[in-house]
Amino acid sequence: MHDIIAGRFELQDRADEALAALRQAGFAADALAAFYLNPHGQHDLYPIGGDDESSAGARHAGGGAARGGAIGATVGAIAGAATAPIIGPVGIAIGAGVGAYTGSLVGAVSSTDEESDVDEQTGQPSTQQPEVTEREPGVLVAVRVDGDTRESAVAVLRRFGALDLEQTTGDLRDSHWYDFDPHAVVRRI
Repeated sequence: MHDIIAGRFELQDRADEALAALRQAGFAADALAAFYLNPHGQHDLYPIGGDDESSAGARHAGGGAARGGAIGATVGAIAGAATAPIIGPVGIAIGAGVGAYTGSLVGAVSSTDEESDVDEQTGQPSTQQPEVTEREPGVLVAVRVDGDTRESAVAVLRRFGALDLEQTTGDLRDSHWYDFDPHAVVRRI
């Protein structure tokens, strides 16, 4: 495993200039990698496309739909029973069906997660800096560093306008970042 510093560039020309400057600063060509990073959701990690097996924000939606459907069916059946003298017993079934559908929809939507700054364990506002899990699209320039060359790499990338500088470990050799994971948690510099 290697220590890696990476920066994102919006323009290919700036990324090329940064690569040239890194080579001039003494970094070997095989210690450098550059590639275009697709927008989130377009990394084609699954055979049918996309990045995720399921939406993380919808992990509780099924339970919410079941609870909402049960409550809605009960309320709908009661409302349908009130109309039974007018419509007949079919009113109970219609009321239960409409209530179940509406309740399941409301339950599912209300159970989806929104991004928040609340600690899941304590329920209190989080004081930690949020982890970044999605990189922005652009040209990612990565350089293999050690303790002596880290600051030089950071300085060069910043000088050429790198956005979202990050540090990580990985297998960067032969001008290729072999174990790059677009979903890995990003540690910003």
